[in-house]
Amino acid sequence: MAENQDGQEKSEEPTAKKKEESRKKGQVVRSKELTTFFMLVMSIVGIMIFASDMIETITAIMRNNFAVERDTLFHTGQLFIHFRGELASMLYSMLPLFILMVITAILSSSILGGFNFSSESLKPTLSKMNPIKGLKKIIGINGLIELLKSSLKLILLGSIAVYFIWADRMEIYGLSEEPFPDALIHAMELLSWQFLIVSLGMIVVVLIDVPYQIWNNKKQLKMTKQEVKDESKNSDGNPEIKGRIRQLQREMAMQRMMADVPKADVIITNPTHYAVALQYDPDGSGAPVMLAKGVDLVALQIRNVAQAHDVPVLEAPPLSRAIYHNVEIGHEIPAGLYVAVAQVLAYIFQLKNGEIDESMKPDLSHLPIPPEFNY
Repeated sequence: MAENQDGQEKSEEPTAKKKEESRKKGQVVRSKELTTFFMLVMSIVGIMIFASDMIETITAIMRNNFAVERDTLFHTGQLFIHFRGELASMLYSMLPLFILMVITAILSSSILGGFNFSSESLKPTLSKMNPIKGLKKIIGINGLIELLKSSLKLILLGSIAVYFIWADRMEIYGLSEEPFPDALIHAMELLSWQFLIVSLGMIVVVLIDVPYQIWNNKKQLKMTKQEVKDESKNSDGNPEIKGRIRQLQREMAMQRMMADVPKADVIITNPTHYAVALQYDPDGSGAPVMLAKGVDLVALQIRNVAQAHDVPVLEAPPLSRAIYHNVEIGHEIPAGLYVAVAQVLAYIFQLKNGEIDESMKPDLSHLPIPPEFNY
């Protein structure tokens, strides 16, 4: 199992942030063997496609060069002009092959890790110039694996090349007996097919290297438990600080809620476990609004604040539970509770207006509460 510089085990899967940072640094899955394989195969395919044009150009260049006049050969300026034109013709004939190879190099290198350009990987750093680190790479496990891959390629491809050259030796010997253009075309055909077969031998190396590169990249990206914790703190904030912030938010919300209790028209209780504070504006168009609610100690605090400000407190256990569980602070009560709450508020407003006294308190234990609001 991989370890970091502090000796901690890298056992955790990389986070999305870790993967993104690695991509910015240019650390993505790449297989040189896969790129080499496609470059070799496409170069042969390109030669086969463009061979006729290239041979025609080469033949024309050779004919022109063998027909150069003596004065031109001994005149430096004219000789330069002559060969400049021939070189331009040669490069022009090879241009399609060059374009094909550039496209192949870009596409094949992005098969595993996708397109990724990183300017950070181009920046010179002193660590890259450290000879000790370079020596560790050579004699380390990665260096050993690269040596094994190189040895495998040398043995495998060399064996394939020797076998097919030996198998085609009679055709190769016969090239000297063929006329010039035909011999050149035949030679390029032989070379192309043999080179293609040798290149296909790279498939074995690719099948070994690609899974290794994927595994090695994943191993390098793995994180220690401490790195995951540190990243979580940096991304989401320190859990202790976040907990303290949430606590302060709850305290502030509690203070605001308690500050609204004196504005209530009535406090409905369970009597001891639940307490809800309701306010109703007879001149308004809305339903009664719940200003505060709480259970146990919070309910006790609501009752104490209400008593300190002469807010009526009524016991209606089913109604208090129904309002507590179905209404949020600052919201209106649902339509299903209108009748029950209206009976409570009617008593409160009659009491405030002096129309009745406390001895005429109605029975609030059997208020009409729909079954879906019962708790």
